[in-house]
Amino acid sequence: MKAAWYSANGEAQDVMQVGELPTPSPQAGEVWVRLATSGVNPSDVKSRRARPLSDPLIVPHSDGAGVIEAVGSGVPTARVGERVWVWNGQWQRPLGTCAQYMALPSEQAVLLPEGTDFAAGACMGIPGLTAVQSVILAERMAGDLRGQNVLVTGASSAVGHYITQMVTLAGGRVMGTVGSEAKAAHAYAAGMKEAIFYKTESVPERVKALTQGRGADVIIDMDFSTTARWAAEGALTAHGQVICYGSNALEVPLPFRPWLFQSMGVKFFLVYDLTAADRLRAVARLTQMLVNDQLLHSIGHRFALDQVAQAHLTVEAGQMVGNVVIDV
Repeated sequence: MKAAWYSANGEAQDVMQVGELPTPSPQAGEVWVRLATSGVNPSDVKSRRARPLSDPLIVPHSDGAGVIEAVGSGVPTARVGERVWVWNGQWQRPLGTCAQYMALPSEQAVLLPEGTDFAAGACMGIPGLTAVQSVILAERMAGDLRGQNVLVTGASSAVGHYITQMVTLAGGRVMGTVGSEAKAAHAYAAGMKEAIFYKTESVPERVKALTQGRGADVIIDMDFSTTARWAAEGALTAHGQVICYGSNALEVPLPFRPWLFQSMGVKFFLVYDLTAADRLRAVARLTQMLVNDQLLHSIGHRFALDQVAQAHLTVEAGQMVGNVVIDV
């Protein structure tokens, strides 16, 4: 099969290779997927650059979509022919979705509704599931979001674009941090009510101005290294909750006194490591939104498999609005 891989950490143009690899076959409990698309996420770029290799070669990317062409023992043969999207394709395993075929556990291949194309399917594993789990946890920690003020950091990002839509569907009012007018327009189209230009204005002061001094009820956050300070400076109301799935720094100073005296809370989660119950709940909710055609999907650029290095460089640059997808 044709695939892309790397055998050492480094820059995309230096380490990415494209060629032929042995085609995998499904083992017991697995499905064999003929992939149509592979989604490229920032975590894929970070892994290629710095995560120590666990195997002689890594076929990258955890997200993708395609059709099941065969099943291993213990998997119903009725699954053959299903359109599916996959999650955790390259999480703790060497062979991801940047290939024509992959074999993986049956539960990691989720039925893709007929009305959702394969490019959108390649955005469900990390962006889609991170977004829906963020909203589920926000509701768990802060109650019904209807009428609540929700600050979404990075509202125009791949994940933030879905979060903005899902919070809006749940009845929340989204304020979003964005870096440009173009990104603000993208987030407004997803349902954002107020743009906060974090590069040129104080986020806490702007949030307070938009909430009559209270601060947001909930912050759904992609960068705790800045949000920890913003919350302490009034971006989050007393007894408010932060739902966090990322940080640009691994060591984050926490202004403890304002967090303590305002009884603010934070819930962290890693989308690769959801509990089985949370995964089932998130997948079911995401599937229902796809069936109901409630989500806008944004594909910023599509590349051919031979262009995998350029796809990585595009994600790395961080300027693209929308998801980067490879047609495999």
